[in-house]
Amino acid sequence: MSLIRAHPVPEGPGRDLRRFRNPQKTVIWRPMVASSETFRGHLGDVRAFCAIVDLGTITHAAASLRETKGSVSRRVSRLERELGVTLLARTPRAVSPTAEGLVFYARALEGLALLDEALETARDGRSQASGHLRVTTSIDFGIEVMPDLVAGFRALHPRITIELIITDERLDLAANRIDLALRLGGREADDGGYRAPLLADLVIGLYAAPAYLARRPAPAGLDALSEHDVVLTRERPGGAPILLSDGDGREHPVAVRPAIRATDYATVLRLTVAGAGIGLIPSLVAARAEREGALVRVLPDWARRGGTLRAVSLAGPRAAGAGAALSRARAGGAGGAGRWRGGVTAHARDASSRRPATPKTTASVASIQRRARR
Repeated sequence: MSLIRAHPVPEGPGRDLRRFRNPQKTVIWRPMVASSETFRGHLGDVRAFCAIVDLGTITHAAASLRETKGSVSRRVSRLERELGVTLLARTPRAVSPTAEGLVFYARALEGLALLDEALETARDGRSQASGHLRVTTSIDFGIEVMPDLVAGFRALHPRITIELIITDERLDLAANRIDLALRLGGREADDGGYRAPLLADLVIGLYAAPAYLARRPAPAGLDALSEHDVVLTRERPGGAPILLSDGDGREHPVAVRPAIRATDYATVLRLTVAGAGIGLIPSLVAARAEREGALVRVLPDWARRGGTLRAVSLAGPRAAGAGAALSRARAGGAGGAGRWRGGVTAHARDASSRRPATPKTTASVASIQRRARR
């Protein structure tokens, strides 16, 4: 096999066309876009020319562009030199587009409209959070709190889709591609691999249904609570007392023998709404039922501290690429005594590629905060 050496021979004065000649064939090489097809001028010059044609005079065009007449005139002259044609016929009294100018005006107007539309689309994409969020939380909050919260959030950010994973299992965020976890306790707060801003200091209060209180009047004090049917979760062993505290910091252990135990607060809520007894329920979980009149607070000055609710997400470079705002989501029914606060950063992924979204998705996307106290 013999090598054939090709000798480049320029053809004509232009540098965009080269002929490679060998004894067997001739190869023509052309760039993807010819230099004559690429506009190297200023878009401001094109806008100035179109303004003159639209408004009829350089004076009016200069006023609309907030430039001097000399500046606008120089723009058009520079555009004509770039294109190599005369766009405006100038007389001491008026200017008018030439035939070439009219053709260029029609096409330039279309191009400017497309460019303006593209810029507007880009700005919209930057100002509106978009992407996909995978969020996990416990069964209690997933059933009773998240529906209103997600509905309120989606009303603010319709371009973000949400996938809820409702489980009491503490899923590994990286392994399960979780963007945000609403979790009780602060285990991750001291781990540098996570962000875990505080959302709420939880309060667990006593609630009862109006139907139950119609049968059995509400207890007048803590000592009378032992005379009532009490609904608790199974986390309370045997007849262990409930430690309640008031707003002044006083604590009082109350011995109760629960009439019903359940595995989770969502079930305790439903049993209490059904009139089964007085339930010990987190205020965030009971908020909607209380607002709708299905529950009333019993002994409202006393409650049990329920720990903290945190928004956990991966920290560091993996999480720095994108954030989606879960902010100002004041969904009806997720209010209550618990106060939502702090900045929650939830990390959106692009819905099509499932890769971390670009910084434009952080637009309005970065926290649940200023949750209203009833």
